[in-house]
Amino acid sequence: MLPVMMITGSRGFIGTAIIEKFAPYFRIFAFDNKSSKEFLGDNVFSKEMDLTQDVSVNDAMDFIQRTDPQVNIASVIHLAAYYDFSGEPSDLYDKVTVQGTRRLLSALKKFAHVEQFLFSSTQLVHAPCSAGEKNNEQWPLDPKWDYPKSKVETEALIRNIHGQIPSVILRIAGVYNDQCHSIPISHQIQRIYEKRLTGHVFPGDIAHGQPFVHLDDLVEAIWLTVQHRKELSSEEIILIGEPETYSYDMLQKELARLIHGAPHWETIQIPKVVAKTGAWVQDKIPGIEEPFIKPWMIDLADDHCQLDISKAQRVLGWTPQRRLIEALPKMVETLKRDPQRWYQLHHLKISSIPEAAHA
Repeated sequence: MLPVMMITGSRGFIGTAIIEKFAPYFRIFAFDNKSSKEFLGDNVFSKEMDLTQDVSVNDAMDFIQRTDPQVNIASVIHLAAYYDFSGEPSDLYDKVTVQGTRRLLSALKKFAHVEQFLFSSTQLVHAPCSAGEKNNEQWPLDPKWDYPKSKVETEALIRNIHGQIPSVILRIAGVYNDQCHSIPISHQIQRIYEKRLTGHVFPGDIAHGQPFVHLDDLVEAIWLTVQHRKELSSEEIILIGEPETYSYDMLQKELARLIHGAPHWETIQIPKVVAKTGAWVQDKIPGIEEPFIKPWMIDLADDHCQLDISKAQRVLGWTPQRRLIEALPKMVETLKRDPQRWYQLHHLKISSIPEAAHA
């Protein structure tokens, strides 16, 4: 009989890719807070679960035991979490991400044996580094906004209560695929595609940047983490991302070349007070399109991160096979082939597509 795996956040961008990879080799119990009647595969059992409710979580665990009373869970892949790029405070960071994880771990202790609890965290929990430096798993923590703060709280919670269940925390870089599926990258592409003024200015050091990882490489890292579950220690933290970080300016120039054939694309660093004023005006005055860059993001625009992934290479045998800079042509090709579909896919306003794109 196939080994059993449980996954939360199963209908999300990462969750669906994991199910596709793992389904031929595992019996998967897939949980999400949205009900689904979709057929996910012969080995996939899907059920709604609300992490904020004891009854719902316990019912999900009973669902597994009813299917297999003697179940041995090889791995629990915990992806479900709350995030919101608006910057507005929300008690859901605590209710879903922190307390939801507490509730899940407590409920899992009713099983005789759980071989692994894998939590998807973020590299954003780390303090930024300087150009030329690389941060590893021991790099200082300094989460700057509510999403990574909730991940730091949850990491501490897991360390305190995982008990006999071995835990693995993957601190993951920004995820993308060949169509994009990355909020910051899709908005950067949009600004350049539409030749917006905001596509020529940036409120931080344009030589700085943040790391990313292709969805396929992330899924492979999770696959290897599950495969090596019996060899890992009872508490592991592993950074997952590409070893290269491309600067904001480099991405600007490459996207402009791919989209417009522009040999030069100037990006000017503007004072933060100017950027905040412009973002505030766009955000508050009716009739002006809501911007992606919010005032709270501007304070983080100087942050830079480059990852030391030697631990992932050493303990998992994982090295990413793809690079963001190589995926940009595929993203732009998909955009140009069908701008309306690309905008819909990335939840952008169809009305802002340039007229020339409809020709």
